[in-house]
This record gives sequence, C-alpha cells and structure tokens, in this order.
Amino acid sequence: MKITAAITGVGAYVPDYVLTNQELETLVDTTDEWITTRTGIKERRILKGENQGTSVMAIKAVQQLLEKTGTKAEEIDLLICSTTTPDLVFPATANIVSAAVGTTKAFSFDMQAACSGFLFALATGAQYIQTGTYRKVIVVGADKMSSIIDYTDRANCIIFGDGAGAVLLEPNTEGFGVLDQVLRSDGNGEQYLHQKAGGSRRPPSAETVANREHYVYQEGATVFKFAVTNMANVAAQVMERNHLTHDDVAWLVPHQANKRIIDATANRMGVGPEKVMLNIQRYGNTTNGTIPLCLADYESRLHKGDNLILAAFGGGFTWGSVYIKWAYDPKPDPQNA
Repeated sequence: MKITAAITGVGAYVPDYVLTNQELETLVDTTDEWITTRTGIKERRILKGENQGTSVMAIKAVQQLLEKTGTKAEEIDLLICSTTTPDLVFPATANIVSAAVGTTKAFSFDMQAACSGFLFALATGAQYIQTGTYRKVIVVGADKMSSIIDYTDRANCIIFGDGAGAVLLEPNTEGFGVLDQVLRSDGNGEQYLHQKAGGSRRPPSAETVANREHYVYQEGATVFKFAVTNMANVAAQVMERNHLTHDDVAWLVPHQANKRIIDATANRMGVGPEKVMLNIQRYGNTTNGTIPLCLADYESRLHKGDNLILAAFGGGFTWGSVYIKWAYDPKPDPQNA
C-alpha cells in the first residue's frame, strides 16, 4: 500500500505585543488607510525582550503541537525548522528547539528558502515519511522578522511580523496527506529581494551597520509582479495535473504577504474568497510562519478529505505549491466540552 505523509496535528504561537497601523503612523510617514488598502494588514505581532530569538516562538508552537496530539517528544524522529531569521549562524535553530522540547531521539536541521521555506520543508519532511524512513516528523516554520526590519523604512516595516506554526507528519495509507508539489526557484531574483549584509560575502562590520545593510531590501513593484504571476501559476499547475477544479478545492492556503497577491492567486484558480484562508490582517507577513499559522487558525473548519492547495512566493526567488488532502475532522475544544 502506498504511504503518504499526512498532517495529523498543528500548533502555533504569536507574541503578545500587537503593533498596529496606528502605532506605525507615529514611526513613519504612513496611514492606516494606506497600509490597509495596499496590503490588507491591520496589525502584526512583535517578539519583545532581550535574548528572545526565533526559537522562542518555535519552541512554544512545537510544545503546543505535542500537547494537542498527545505525542511524546521522544517519539519524534525528525524536526525541520524553516526560518529566515535563525537565532544564530550556528547551531541550527532546529537543534535549539529540539533540545528545549526534548526530542532527544530526533535529528534536526534548518531549511532556508525565504517565504517559501515552510513548503520546501513540508515537502522534504513528507519524503522521509513516504519512503518509510521515519514515522513522526515535525515541521515548524518560524521567523522573527522584526529583527531584520528597518522601522524607518515605510515600504517594508508595515508588512512584516513575528510568529511560528508547526505540523506533525505521520504515515497514512488511506490516500490522505501530501499528494503532490511543484517547487521552484530562480536565483536571478536575488537583486530584487535580499539582505545586503550579515553573511560571508559581507560579514558584519561597523560599515555595514552604519549603512543599514542588515535589513530586508526589496524592490516592491518587481517582487509584486513576480509573486502574482508565479504563485498563481504553480497553484494552477498543481490543480491541473491532479484534475482538480475550483469546486474540488476546499481551501486555498496562501502565503500571507499581500492581500492583492492572495486575491490574484485565488482568481487564477477560480476560487472564491470564502475558500481562502486569510489572517494577514492580524499577523502581517511572518515569512515561514504564515502557512502553518493559517492551518492553526482554520483547523476547526477543516474536515477529513478536504482538498487544500498551499502556495507561497519568497525572496531569491523561491516559490511553490503543495496539494494536501486533509486527514482528520475537527477535534472537540476541551474548553467547550
């Protein structure tokens, strides 16, 4: 019997601090109306405090996931952390998370593909399940984007926030889980969306700090054009080769970068707004956190057998789409039991 990798649970975490559009109006020359109209974002969460890295949020998301699924940490075989803002250059943030949550029998590693990272990590984790190598794999997407955002740059500081989401992958022989994916990259996109300094090409120095080169840089109009076209194309491609019509799709789960990009992708797929997972208005763009945060927010509305199309676009450029058949019905809320 064919083995597929099914998502059997989700966990999530966002920081308590809420950065509203109104507060941003006091930092840069912008307005709530301008931000909302162009991005769909009303607020975003920010991780505050000393020595608080991406791992802090990833740990909480994984801990919630383990608790919700009744899984013991020592049962986990592999933990993948997709992040663009690792705690340190080394060790991997996945190792830090693994040590904190007690997944002592798992091996762990980071994956970096900008905003497409969670999809790349999900597809990678699924392979370990499908080949029979492992039985329990955690994929966590997390980013502290506030650590690389220039809050004097009104074009970028309005977009990003902090957050983390995690999923548990387990074997399935009923045809549920990750069924197909189209993953792409084009390094020619580097010039349009990147971080200028901080790596081995331009190590940190007094000069790079003074020149504010450790922040996100993007040419917004160009990135928008590529994102609209490529994100929509791969989502449509996954549907076509799996013979799915818009009626067959229960949910589009898009990367939450910009509502106009999300709308364009949905239109290309022929999917109405009632079938689009959307939380950009509350969290902004959390990079690797967006898609798992959507799954967590909408978990109670998902049903066994639902067809989900996940789609993302990221810097560098990276983009992709994953087709998932959801594996379980909504679980009762203990607070309402």
